[in-house]
Amino acid sequence: MRQTIDVENLNVSYYGKQVVDNVNFSFETGKLIGILGPNGAGKSTMMKAVLGLIPRDSGKVTMENKPLKAVQKRIAYVPQRSNIDWDFPIIVRDTVLLGTFPKLGLFHRPKKADRQWAMECLAKVGMEKYAKNQIGELSGGQQQRVFLARALAQKAEYFFLDEPFVGIDVASEKVIINILKKLRDEGKTVFVVHHDLSKVEHYFDDLILINKEIIGCGSVENVFQPSLMQKAYNSPFSMMGSLGVEA
Repeated sequence: MRQTIDVENLNVSYYGKQVVDNVNFSFETGKLIGILGPNGAGKSTMMKAVLGLIPRDSGKVTMENKPLKAVQKRIAYVPQRSNIDWDFPIIVRDTVLLGTFPKLGLFHRPKKADRQWAMECLAKVGMEKYAKNQIGELSGGQQQRVFLARALAQKAEYFFLDEPFVGIDVASEKVIINILKKLRDEGKTVFVVHHDLSKVEHYFDDLILINKEIIGCGSVENVFQPSLMQKAYNSPFSMMGSLGVEA
């Protein structure tokens, strides 16, 4: 029997303004889940609040019927590229090697096996030949692949990616989505904040549709419906294509 991820009564506000309003959802593990909604809908905020990266006004998060802290080391988070300091002087290999640190512990240095594993993870995303490059020298798509490799290096069970396909090339997007689908097929659970509605049906098993509150939650077939999409985006929606707005 599959385990579950449960979020109950999640509320987040900034300076007294409600940003995430009474969010509840539950998913089985082993799914690839898209998080959709317009600009300012609270997608990234919800993800960060679920992970405990920002304060919640209220809310309970459990994974496998355990509190978040009990599974923290099995969670990998890939932030938006715009939130990363690409001028920080670090090479690609060492960026990926950082993914091994949560399991190493505070006072343990990476060993040869850890460095080999970092290179294996780079190979999985097709970036091994850039191992000695500075991270800031890479293109947007290459940088995103490296940060996915860092997440893979964690040997996580749960992956949370915030807008991984924004500002990257088609080849990198294809590499990344194929890896995410493979992780799903291996029983991992993957959450992706996403904006390109034309790819939704090809990429995800389930969806969270949010505009501060949950508009729809469940299978793509049930949630990716004109009435729900129109309600979330406050705009006419055609199943023939995307709304033409970024989330």
